[in-house]
Amino acid sequence: MATVPGAERKVAAGVCGILLGGLGVHKFILGYTMEGLIMLLVSVLSCGILGVVTSIVGLIEGIIYLAMPDDKFVETYITNKKGWF
Repeated sequence: MATVPGAERKVAAGVCGILLGGLGVHKFILGYTMEGLIMLLVSVLSCGILGVVTSIVGLIEGIIYLAMPDDKFVETYITNKKGWF
């Protein structure tokens, strides 16, 4: 079974999205520095109050990443650089 180049980031980004989504770690793994900084700063500057919102976003994105087939993941998030959902 051949793997799609770029698909190796899918599991790391998915798991980090689920576990560390509030800090935007999954965005940094995918190379989305601006989106990662937005999530991190929203969590930190609100003293964690809005971290609940970013954690929910990270959870949803992590599930989306893991449920998506490798080729579609690479096309959507690596090739086309879709930053959110």
